[in-house]
Amino acid sequence: MTFHAYNTLHRRKEPLEPIVPGKVGFYVCGPTVYDLIHLGNARPLVVFDVLFRLLRLEFGEGNVKYVRNITDIEDKINAAAKERSIAIAELTVTTTERFHQDAAALGCLEPSVEPRATGHIPEMIALIERLIERSHAYEADGHVLFDVPSYEPYGRLSGNSRDEIVAGARIDVAPYKKDAADFVLWKPSVDDQPGWESPWGFGRPGWHLECSAMSHKHLGADFDIHGGGRDLIFPHHENEVAQTCAADPDGGFARIWMHNGYLSVDGEKMSKSLGNFYTVRDLLEEWPGEALRFALLSAQYRQPLDFTFDALKQAKASLDRFYNALGQAKDPQPGEVPQPVLDALNDDLNTPLAISTMHTIADAVFKGEAGAGAALRGAGSVLGLIQGYSKDWFQSGDDDETDEIEGLIAERIAARKDKDFARADQIRDDLKARGIELMDGPEGTSWKRV
Repeated sequence: MTFHAYNTLHRRKEPLEPIVPGKVGFYVCGPTVYDLIHLGNARPLVVFDVLFRLLRLEFGEGNVKYVRNITDIEDKINAAAKERSIAIAELTVTTTERFHQDAAALGCLEPSVEPRATGHIPEMIALIERLIERSHAYEADGHVLFDVPSYEPYGRLSGNSRDEIVAGARIDVAPYKKDAADFVLWKPSVDDQPGWESPWGFGRPGWHLECSAMSHKHLGADFDIHGGGRDLIFPHHENEVAQTCAADPDGGFARIWMHNGYLSVDGEKMSKSLGNFYTVRDLLEEWPGEALRFALLSAQYRQPLDFTFDALKQAKASLDRFYNALGQAKDPQPGEVPQPVLDALNDDLNTPLAISTMHTIADAVFKGEAGAGAALRGAGSVLGLIQGYSKDWFQSGDDDETDEIEGLIAERIAARKDKDFARADQIRDDLKARGIELMDGPEGTSWKRV
């Protein structure tokens, strides 16, 4: 079945028809590395990882190029470094490393290419020069700005007219702008701000310009899919379209635009002032990364997702069920991805339907049906779920705690052998109070977290 996605540009679901037959290239806006990623950042990270897995399954690993950038030039980075009294490079290196750790904990594969903005300044300068040559950009007061009225299709991605955009958006009004909607391509750097020499003086690029330059460098003038959060449609992606297509009118830029929906927490917008702001690292202290991933996939990606701890508990319970099934399966090695799962994901990444199908397969495992265990593991592979071992899932924890639990189990076995049943029962009850369930069987005593 051909992959179909809702294309924000055309407001309809469309089939993926690769520009180069048999190969797919897609670009997703990555993090601005000034702080730890939060739940809102994690949703597109997980969503487009599933897309990457699905496309690799369809076209082959070597035929899918997934580009996810690192934004390491941005005013938020400058402000954060200044607030913490550290060098900008130190902040971006440390934050990027933590981002990679959090992405791995969420079960995300590494992208094919991970370009950094600081490594693409020459490409950005060249892009600005093309825009100036084509009369789509102008220099003013040390800045270079994109001339929005010069690009007639501006607004086609967001669906807004230029007047609606100016009236309804937070526009940075500056005296050097020709038009209120014009946006910065290059700006001067002073004092301790990072900067590079350019034809317009010492300065740095605008945020929107960075992704246009990096996507062109690694995917060319035409590529298949551009992804990101719904919050990026305007102004970021709108401006990407304008500057890229104005600079290269013969190129098509991205054919399909995919945007994931907003994430709320307990029915409200996530905000530090409301006390409902969670970084991925905060949650990983108490919850498995796989449970977070499952919760983020519990709604179809274009729909709003309301994150609650009840939903996270349900995600953990579902994974417990799947791992319990794998523990009982006669064939727990990965098999092919079942067709109903592929059908669900090829229909605009319908992850809730794919997960529902996994529950049906788990039912078949519990009934002892041949091949069900392999099918369950195969289904999980394309979603980035249940790829570990059942025992490891149920016995997760640090090594010291695991050693302590194993020691208490050995003490309980010895107490039962000595007919000290009171001590044996006390150990069982103490472990149960800590969320550890003991299971006595013909092969001995095993344990799991509940």
